[in-house]
Amino acid sequence: MTSIEQNLQQVRQRISTAAGQCGRGPQEITLLAVSKTKPASAVAEAAAAGQRCFGENYVQEGVDKIQALADPCLVWHFIGPLQSNKSRLVAEHFDWCHTVDRLRIATRLNEQRPEDAQPLNVLIQVNISDEHSKSGITLAELPALAQAVALLPRLRLRGLMAIPAPETEYDRQLAVCRQMAAAFEQLQKDYPGVDTLSLGMSDDMDAAIAAGSTMVRIGTAIFGARDYASRQ
Repeated sequence: MTSIEQNLQQVRQRISTAAGQCGRGPQEITLLAVSKTKPASAVAEAAAAGQRCFGENYVQEGVDKIQALADPCLVWHFIGPLQSNKSRLVAEHFDWCHTVDRLRIATRLNEQRPEDAQPLNVLIQVNISDEHSKSGITLAELPALAQAVALLPRLRLRGLMAIPAPETEYDRQLAVCRQMAAAFEQLQKDYPGVDTLSLGMSDDMDAAIAAGSTMVRIGTAIFGARDYASRQ
């Protein structure tokens, strides 16, 4: 058994335990393996261990892996900040985009999505902790952007994504995650196709699952420490 396979088992067990503690089933939570800075061979190892959903933060790096592996069973999520000049690559190669935070980007993704491809699944990014260093809209801006995105035919509005500010106390983590969950539940009432709340990473995964997250984004715990020097 490879180390990546062992790590995946441990992460899945943690998800199962966290879900059980709040009366949820582990099948309600999708594990998104964040493979940024890792080689395609590491993704292939994870795929061989049954992992299907992978998240990439850097557009060209992600496209290179998608093309290198060429595996139709894998589902690729773009989870990093998206610049307008890179939107075409996301629209043409990825299955999901988690970081839609302005109509201009959504419109470009819609126009650039190939007609022979399924609509691009998109999540609206909410800056739930109001951090100046992070992308995302405020909760007050959500209804208008959701309404506009839902009208774009080559996109499919699936839900929300957030990266809460780091908190060491579980109760504080849970409070912020519950704010996101409340916004998600309201969005579901307005748009029946909404089914995804991308919320929770290694440090706050338990609180996110307790609040109602349907997708957690885990990287280092699966693939090991990241080597950012490899991108220079």
